[in-house]
Amino acid sequence: MQPIIESAGFASIPDLVTYLRTHPFDSLHAQTIEALVTNETSFFRDSHPFEALKKYVLPELIKQRESERSLNIWCAACSNGQEPYSIAILIHEHFPMLPNWSVNLIATDFSTKVLARAREGHYNQLEINRGLTKNIRDRYFQKLETDWQIKEQIRQMVDFRQLNLLQSWSSLPQFDVIFLRNVLIYFDVVTKKALLKKIKQQLRPDGYLFLGSGETTISLDESFKRVLFDKAICYRLHNPEVKIAD
Repeated sequence: MQPIIESAGFASIPDLVTYLRTHPFDSLHAQTIEALVTNETSFFRDSHPFEALKKYVLPELIKQRESERSLNIWCAACSNGQEPYSIAILIHEHFPMLPNWSVNLIATDFSTKVLARAREGHYNQLEINRGLTKNIRDRYFQKLETDWQIKEQIRQMVDFRQLNLLQSWSSLPQFDVIFLRNVLIYFDVVTKKALLKKIKQQLRPDGYLFLGSGETTISLDESFKRVLFDKAICYRLHNPEVKIAD
């Protein structure tokens, strides 16, 4: 934080905090958030949600959407891109019928810096070793001099966009699946409730919401019900017309 404090001309962190609290959102707010937010992630992180997506969620949605042949999936805090690329690989591996569909895989993040890296799809050896089998690595990544790059066919499947979750989402469509993992933990209760209210409007009535393993909608928004798929927990809207998959 010290470089930000000095470049902005403040004497201390309390001075910076006072400014952030009393001024409209600007570039200084953006710099501060980028400095504070962790980008810790990995490919197929906490593997259970991806297993649920493969075994239950996508097969059910493919049945439900057969007439429209369209799916919208959103990774709401994509960081360096491992999560949306994991989903893209999963789709390419296990759902060969979907290239004939309109599949919109949108990945957003507040940070333009991490989005730039995500679009490039460059990862070092340590990042590659976390979550990827050798088989998947060799099929979907190409070795460069000092790192690896995800292949073009997978990069083209993901639409990366800059988005502040606390501001308008008017540019986004409704989604069949939303990954909002390890995001709510950073906010107070009031902000969590506000985010979940917006998620309700963005999620299709029979859609699926995935949160982080330590997150829940309980006591925050009773519009959601908890659904268990093997070891994965997801959330769906309370809707008597929606059938929950076994």
